[in-house]
Amino acid sequence: MKTILTTCGLATVLTAGLMLTSENATSQAAPQMGTFSVTITNLTRGQIFSPPIIATHRPAASMFEPGTPASKEIQTIAEDGDNGPLASLLMSDSNVFDVQTAGGGIMPGMSTTMTITADTANPLFSLASMLVTTNDTFVGLNGVRLPLRGETFEADAYDAGTEFNSEDCMYIPGPPCGSGGMHDPAPAEGYIYISNGIHGIGSLNQAETDWRGPVAQIKITRL
Repeated sequence: MKTILTTCGLATVLTAGLMLTSENATSQAAPQMGTFSVTITNLTRGQIFSPPIIATHRPAASMFEPGTPASKEIQTIAEDGDNGPLASLLMSDSNVFDVQTAGGGIMPGMSTTMTITADTANPLFSLASMLVTTNDTFVGLNGVRLPLRGETFEADAYDAGTEFNSEDCMYIPGPPCGSGGMHDPAPAEGYIYISNGIHGIGSLNQAETDWRGPVAQIKITRL
């Protein structure tokens, strides 16, 4: 039996062909780029944040994982506020798209704004920064999805589990202590967990340095 291709049928075939061509072009197109403004606000009364580090990445990458031992790089941030080793590690990771570090710390009640890029293949955002008047506590966001337009996140404080929480000024870099680079040798918990705050058992004034609930607000806006 012969098939008769009418004008209408020809138009349908051509339309279908164009759709397939368009789909193929879309599937082969490069991931779409985006630039994001990130404003980090310190919500605590008496904790200074060390210079934050932020990154965009694929799901295969992770800055930290609660419930597991902290990496050496997260330990360095959580104990001394030094983001250099983590920045170097992330920049060498093929699953990480962009890494940015702030030029300074964030005082209580203050904010800093940073800019970072991402694409559709790297849609996740992470952040880390030390609460400097602690033994080994850091504020963190771990792999949240970047918003299409804008979104505000609240970030908790995590204990890195790498240093005993003696609250002794001999081992705390932030005021009133100033002992950066000193590590309490007593055994620590060994894993990252939600910090249970300052208890006033050592050199620290609980009324001034403790916190309740999230310690940071992170507003992410697509530019």
